[in-house]
Amino acid sequence: MNTYRFDHIHLRSPDPEATAAFYVSAFGAEIRQRVMPGGKLRVILDLASVPLFIEEVPADTAAPPAPPFLGLEHVGLGVDDLDWALADLKAKGVPLISGPTEARPGVRIAFLQAPDGVRVELIERRG
Repeated sequence: MNTYRFDHIHLRSPDPEATAAFYVSAFGAEIRQRVMPGGKLRVILDLASVPLFIEEVPADTAAPPAPPFLGLEHVGLGVDDLDWALADLKAKGVPLISGPTEARPGVRIAFLQAPDGVRVELIERRG
């Protein structure tokens, strides 16, 4: 029987280096590798133990629509202290989209804007 395992998240950006620098600065991601598949730069990061690929696309590539839409909607990162994380990210200039809100008892969330139309959810689970 075949088993499945998580492998990576793949984002596209007209400036993979700048986008990678955002994830490094904002969330402490680590750059693991730079490769050139098909002649296009791909920066490979480790984001909270998840491989994140950021691949170059032409500058005129359409951005994703505003939510809600079908398909991958956001990247979620868990935090122990949402208020601390939001203050840290605000100091780094990361735009807050919404929140913090209590999604349900013991769960607080907020959404932030990352480059290229990507949204990042921070989620604090208590109890």
